[in-house]
Amino acid sequence: MVQGLLQNRDYRLLWGLLVASGIALWLRILGTAQALLESEGDPWRVGLIGAIQLVVQIPALLWGGTLADRVNRKTLMLGANSLSAAAMGLLGLLGTKGTLPSELIYLAIALTAATQMFANPARAALAAAVLPPEQLMRGTSIDNGTGNACAVAGPLLFAVLTTQLGLGGTFLVAAALSAIAALLPLTLRCSGRLAEGAAPSTAWQDTVAGVRYVARHPILPGLFLLDTGITVVSFYREILPVLALGMFAGGAGATGLLGSANAAGAIAGSAVALLLAAYRAKGRLVLYASLAYAATLFAFGLAEHLWLGCVLIALVGATDAVTVTVRHSTVMLTTPDAMRGRAYALMILAAQTANNLGTLWIGFFAGWLGARESMLLGAVLALAATLAIAALWAPIRHYRSD
Repeated sequence: MVQGLLQNRDYRLLWGLLVASGIALWLRILGTAQALLESEGDPWRVGLIGAIQLVVQIPALLWGGTLADRVNRKTLMLGANSLSAAAMGLLGLLGTKGTLPSELIYLAIALTAATQMFANPARAALAAAVLPPEQLMRGTSIDNGTGNACAVAGPLLFAVLTTQLGLGGTFLVAAALSAIAALLPLTLRCSGRLAEGAAPSTAWQDTVAGVRYVARHPILPGLFLLDTGITVVSFYREILPVLALGMFAGGAGATGLLGSANAAGAIAGSAVALLLAAYRAKGRLVLYASLAYAATLFAFGLAEHLWLGCVLIALVGATDAVTVTVRHSTVMLTTPDAMRGRAYALMILAAQTANNLGTLWIGFFAGWLGARESMLLGAVLALAATLAIAALWAPIRHYRSD
């Protein structure tokens, strides 16, 4: 099945773009955090990265989704990834000379966070355009699995590059990968342009139209609410050090094991979603996967040994990957091409907002109740959210792909 998809030339190029940009993203994330920690010496300075990204990404996602439905998507990816390459290249050149001011690092973080939000909706919409509907969920499974593989390979490559080349060299490699991601869209055979004939409109009108489209969609609001309801009460990835210490009395080593196990589970979950691509009742599938997520999260909260915690957090990652794959493919399958950029951007906007709120939620309850108790509470609330959406949003239960 994977081989058949990769025989599609345009999808193969988009997959290569995803690999290049995904690894460049992790080199940028870890490189800028390491550079700030080395130059400032204060962990809270690194924490400002989250605040900067949150402020930048919300308008960038809305505008990026609109642009993906207004301009040539290949040109949009070329421009966005070129700016990322330029920002990383500048950090690399200054880093090799030992003159890397923190203000410039923050500026590069803001710029690359924005360009990522411009490129992603365009790439997702193009992937949906080059794949036939019956292969779309398989393509989404491969995309999600590739993203999770980059989450494993990127940090490992960062460790090797930083040891051998220093931070300056690492940023230059990130710039080269971003440049590859910028040039690959130009080799696509598909047009990248939308069909002619739409009534003239302003970008603001297009953005409002996208919000209205999603709000009136029979399935998407329920899917977004389901993801938000689960994620806000259980988002654990950003506070794995807290869980490692509070649940297993472990340090950085335990954190690394939990993170690697979770990423490996997510890759396995993407493979399972690939096998389930022919399952037509995709609405029920996302509900079943959400119930499994809540159950495995509850079991993880009960785990007292690190090895068992690694197994269970891998299962949490696997079930989460299935829900992400089905949600992404449903957005693309039920949305016309002229609206896909905006629908995808709104889905990511809901997910990113939920991630940030979830980090705050779990951090607060882990400090108040304890790390283990915060996981158990999150699992119970995630179960309640899933059952509530299943009961109240009948179109999700009844949705079947063609």
